[in-house]
Amino acid sequence: MPRMLDVSDDVRAEIGDEEADRLLAGGDAPGSYDCTSCRTPGDSEQEHTSTVLFVGEETAVLAFAHATCIPSQVVPVSEEQLQGAVRSITGEDAAARTPGPDAAPGAPAAAGERQATLGITCGLVLVEGELRPALVVEPNGPIARPGSTGQGDDFLPLLREQGFTDVRDMNQLPAPNPGWSALLAMGRLHAVLQPGAAGSQSAWWQAHQPLAVSEGWRAAANKAQAVLMYAAPVGTIGHQPREDLMRQALEQAAARGVLVAAAMPLAGT
Repeated sequence: MPRMLDVSDDVRAEIGDEEADRLLAGGDAPGSYDCTSCRTPGDSEQEHTSTVLFVGEETAVLAFAHATCIPSQVVPVSEEQLQGAVRSITGEDAAARTPGPDAAPGAPAAAGERQATLGITCGLVLVEGELRPALVVEPNGPIARPGSTGQGDDFLPLLREQGFTDVRDMNQLPAPNPGWSALLAMGRLHAVLQPGAAGSQSAWWQAHQPLAVSEGWRAAANKAQAVLMYAAPVGTIGHQPREDLMRQALEQAAARGVLVAAAMPLAGT
């Protein structure tokens, strides 16, 4: 059965017309998959799906993602990162490929795109000598201020206005942000809540489907009854296959002054 797949020109150039056409016709493409961006289930027979080709020095991995999360693209990564991704991607959501000689970099989103979605990665970060549960938020495109007609990215300024503070040192705990919380239910992340009117809360981010977290992350969150949320503009952190690489990317973002954070209580278990 044909799949609702998007194969970009860059991906087609890497895998070849024959393989691209076979994918579009339903061959070698999964019906169901785990989105390589948000890690929640997807179905290429029911929803638009992007093909994402991770290209290393010697190998490549073809993965799948919700088209609403990221567009079809080629993503250059180090061979070490790619091998980590191969270990983390299981089942039918990825297939090993051999890259062509002219691997081309892909852009995460068009500079002028005004509708962007937020990607959230759950990981443990070492802060003040203790592993803390963290949410790392990065949009897949520039975030415009409501009513703005410009082409700038207002993601960090908007968060600063809502109480998030700049990270100068990853070894220091971010300050609490009153009214914000992370909703965890039945061991899955459902939403990040923000303060609303008259003491209420509303969803700032809500998962399409509840996001599974690791046992270690859940245990650390339940112990602390709090999580740390870090946020950076599009293209800053990326999808890192390991927590040490995520930590390195966060430290680099902090050094560049493009990382904000806050501590927030855990709602649920």
